[in-house]
Amino acid sequence: MDVLSGRTATPPPIWLMRQAGRYLPEYRKVRATAKGFLDLCYTPDLAAEVTLQPIRRFGFDAAILFSDILVIPDAMDRNVRFKEGEGPLLDPIDADGIDRLAMPDVRSHLAPVLQTVTRLRRDLPVETTLLGFCGAPWTIATYMIAGRGTPDQAPARLFAARNAKAFERLLDLIAEASAAYLVAQLDAGADAVQIFDSWAGVLGDVDFDAYAARPVKRIVDMVRAERPGAKIIAFAKGAGYNLKTYRQATGADAIGLDWTVPLDFAVELQKDGAVQGNLDPLKMVSGGDDLDRAVDRILDRLGNGPLIFNLGHGITPEADPANVERLVARIRSRGAAA
Repeated sequence: MDVLSGRTATPPPIWLMRQAGRYLPEYRKVRATAKGFLDLCYTPDLAAEVTLQPIRRFGFDAAILFSDILVIPDAMDRNVRFKEGEGPLLDPIDADGIDRLAMPDVRSHLAPVLQTVTRLRRDLPVETTLLGFCGAPWTIATYMIAGRGTPDQAPARLFAARNAKAFERLLDLIAEASAAYLVAQLDAGADAVQIFDSWAGVLGDVDFDAYAARPVKRIVDMVRAERPGAKIIAFAKGAGYNLKTYRQATGADAIGLDWTVPLDFAVELQKDGAVQGNLDPLKMVSGGDDLDRAVDRILDRLGNGPLIFNLGHGITPEADPANVERLVARIRSRGAAA
């Protein structure tokens, strides 16, 4: 929370995207007891347990709520389901379907998720930050239109070009629902929140401003209108040079950096405030000296400013938990030496 306010911490705080996940044997054991992935997200006992597992094992400085970005379209009755080997599937939406969409009752439909947040804030150590989150409107819209993830999100990009008014309405509705969801998470006990724009990298500069930056700004503005002190991280994966103005365009307190962001560029972005990232997730698979060198390089370049150490995307199922232990020890030993 200090870093989100622009201060520098030595060592920097650490958490990992998808830190509660399939690389942990204890997660896989709990996952096997759930009827399905959404059932896991909507069962407070199970969701709280898997959120706490990496905190117990590694002592991260932040826990992130175990849930999924697609709970918002699920609240909109878009028949969200997760199929093994295929990932998320939805009923694709067209312009007529968008016209019929209504603002969901977020607090009612997502009450189990909010119960998980409250339990987590009660059970976490007081010094551990609890992060809530949502998906960004662009990324959510890509799944709603195509009905699944696609490599370059062509279905959403074409839909936006051919149905500009309908697409703008969809982004606005997602933004409004997401802002209500984030406010509810903050009220339930989250200390800060993150907005994930996982598919921002497929957008050119004009579309990035219209479909990625502006809708995230709408969320930030709506959340801060109700909770003025809210701390918000915005993560636009693959955004590249568009990150140069992303903080100013969205009003986020910190911006997440994927592993393709050059550290020279990251240093420039850090001059305006906190950055989060940006270790290549594959370093958690390779381990050893390769991992140590990558960690040291980030700390050498970004450790003297406001930094939240993280991966540049989610940890993969192939990651070795021993490498996570090595990562945490490396970062904290560097801080102790300083």
